[in-house]
Amino acid sequence: MSASVVVVGSCMTDLVSYVPDLPKAGETVHGTKFMVGFGGKGANQAVMAAKLGAKTALVAKLGKDTFGDNYVENLKNVGVDISCVGRIEGASGVATITVDDRAENCIVIVGGANNHMDDEAIKQANSILENSKVVVFQQEIPLSTNLTALRLIKSLNKDITTIYNAAPATNTLPDELYPLVDIFCVNESEAEKLLGLDSVKSVEDASKAAGLLRTKGCKMGMVTLGSNGVVYQEESGENIHVPCPKVKAIDTTGAGDAFIGSLACLLADESLQESFQRKVEIACSVASESVTKLGTQSSYPTSYKL
Repeated sequence: MSASVVVVGSCMTDLVSYVPDLPKAGETVHGTKFMVGFGGKGANQAVMAAKLGAKTALVAKLGKDTFGDNYVENLKNVGVDISCVGRIEGASGVATITVDDRAENCIVIVGGANNHMDDEAIKQANSILENSKVVVFQQEIPLSTNLTALRLIKSLNKDITTIYNAAPATNTLPDELYPLVDIFCVNESEAEKLLGLDSVKSVEDASKAAGLLRTKGCKMGMVTLGSNGVVYQEESGENIHVPCPKVKAIDTTGAGDAFIGSLACLLADESLQESFQRKVEIACSVASESVTKLGTQSSYPTSYKL
């Protein structure tokens, strides 16, 4: 078994309602459209990398239910290696998503089978992790499982790039985690919560946040700013701002995952003779294209422009 990109993470079935305005607490609103789709941050990132041509494997758990059956077929159809996707008795993960006319969303996730991702799953994926070039993590599975995988990769002493996407947001992570990570990526609200910052809105705010992440021990701190692009701080301490192309957003669900998945694909492609900054620019363009269509994985493009 081998894959250049391995994603350790979640699978969620998306139950998506489109509304003119997001409901307030206690309010019922009429929707305009309903869709059932495939999501979960881990699977989204794996599907994005696979759609762009990376040989991609997913390490995940699904329930032995209809949602799980459908998800397995979806992953097969887009070319994701599912040899390390386990099935358990019980329910698969689901995400209830509401999207308004301004393309803003709110999401409730119920982890289901994702909560059963454990050290045994990582042990079974040892070979595929060992032969990878880029391994991606998020926070819709137990933190202890992420740490087990990160420790394993570090112990291999190989040239494997780790990307840790600290989403959904958390207000604390163990100090041990940061030095195990090459690229530590958060969005504005995740940076605020994790770093205890009042506001991360501007490029200057993001630069400060990226620097704080670096002081915790990761090689690179990265903050995504939605339509304002990405800011990252390199080991040299220099802050780089990469803007996004301007597009008319219809549905921003999964855009952050499109960015992470495409960046993983680009970093794993040894034949692509482009700078890191240029690869970030391309990943921003891919994410921008994804928000011009409804849906999550269904909105992801299958190519990029150099």
